[in-house]
Amino acid sequence: MSTDTLHAAAVPSAPAPESGPARAKTHVSGAAVARYVVLVILALICLTPLYLFLTESLKSQAELAANPIGLPREWRWSNFAEAWTTGRIGSGLLNSLIIVTGTVLLVVVVSSLAAYAMARLQVAGSSGVFVYLLVAASLPIQLFLVPLFYLMAQVHLYDTHLGLILIHAAVFSPFATLLLRSFMIDIPKDFEEAARIDGANELTVFARILLPMAWPGVMTVALTVALQSYNEFLLAVTFIQSDEFLPVSSAMFNFKQGFTQDYSLISAAGVIMAAPMIIGFLLMQRKFMDGLTSSGLGGN
Repeated sequence: MSTDTLHAAAVPSAPAPESGPARAKTHVSGAAVARYVVLVILALICLTPLYLFLTESLKSQAELAANPIGLPREWRWSNFAEAWTTGRIGSGLLNSLIIVTGTVLLVVVVSSLAAYAMARLQVAGSSGVFVYLLVAASLPIQLFLVPLFYLMAQVHLYDTHLGLILIHAAVFSPFATLLLRSFMIDIPKDFEEAARIDGANELTVFARILLPMAWPGVMTVALTVALQSYNEFLLAVTFIQSDEFLPVSSAMFNFKQGFTQDYSLISAAGVIMAAPMIIGFLLMQRKFMDGLTSSGLGGN
């Protein structure tokens, strides 16, 4: 073998001209840039209302009319204290805490038991119940206002926290049951079969085997129901008339003065009202997203 042949074998060959995979890489990079551009545009669309909400809450009423978009020339932090007092937001937050806590606990208990029966037990007519829940979750609540009003009056639960908690639980339970059912269907049956062989009854299997494994779904349901119950307005002002029982979502009525409204105070009250739910979502967003992804409702 000659020296030239050995040298040719030792020197690596020149890179091949750009072929299919390399071109595909360039194409993916361009797609990634386009994806980021779309995400940035969507983020701006979502953040613009929050920016306007925060800046308007720190302006005077006159400055808000003259400069509705720009930053405030004088940062009026006192708007938050005045909004807290005028809107009676302290008592409203306490009432909302009672209503949201009661609704979440009742919905989680009822929906988890119903989902367990539909997903794991051979219950006759479960397919019909599934269709009924789909229909019930899609009907507008305005259809039930009149019969609910008479029912709450007959059982002496009108203008009480308990009455509103029961109505919220009835409204939000169908969707929560369907969501938890989708979690429990995908859980392997090996663990509960082993527990039954060891002598566990159905309640023990549900409480100590299946419920801990479906805990991401339970947390997702709790957060979703808490957000819906906290922001709900129509049922709150329909079934509660006493000012001392009204939740914080009805606080906007307190800023109306004749035919005028102070939009600076309304914006400040809105920031205060939104803060607890935003903080709660940020603390639980990982479990919330994991729960939606596991249920199949959030896509891949």
